[in-house]
Amino acid sequence: MSDDSNPANGSREETFRRLLRDFGAAIQRLANSYEADPALREDLIQEVYLALWQSIPTFRAESSERTWLYRVAHNTAISTILSSNRRRHREQILPAGFESASKVESAERTLIRDEQHSALLHAIRLLPLIDRRIVTLHLDSLSYAEIEQVTGLSQSAIATRLTRARARIAATIGTKENRQ
Repeated sequence: MSDDSNPANGSREETFRRLLRDFGAAIQRLANSYEADPALREDLIQEVYLALWQSIPTFRAESSERTWLYRVAHNTAISTILSSNRRRHREQILPAGFESASKVESAERTLIRDEQHSALLHAIRLLPLIDRRIVTLHLDSLSYAEIEQVTGLSQSAIATRLTRARARIAATIGTKENRQ
């Protein structure tokens, strides 16, 4: 990897700003796949940003910057979600309700696309954390080799989990459509 792409080169602030510019949308998608509640999703994004800021000095360029960022982001998301779930369980708070319906009236096609997107996100959120992680990385166009670097799972295990996750997602979406 060239020195230009190493987050440890240049100032930490410059590197952080560049990472957010280059990968901000991916971090948003990642947070959306882990958290349905908008306020909690924003908290999760802030946790990921903090973890990235703290991790910049420790980047050793043993993987691509993209892979490193995804590893930090997913590990932070998983830790945050597990911690939040334990806290909710201890406090015995009822789970949040369904996402609110779109407030903007638009064409039927946009509404259908939005409903399909919501159904997909809902189905992804129902997956076990490791499968959710793999699906999210796959949807962000990471190769099996890159997913292997992020998760530590073999490429064959990733392929198997991805196939099973797709089947679960399809079943969840199909069940939801059958109820409507």
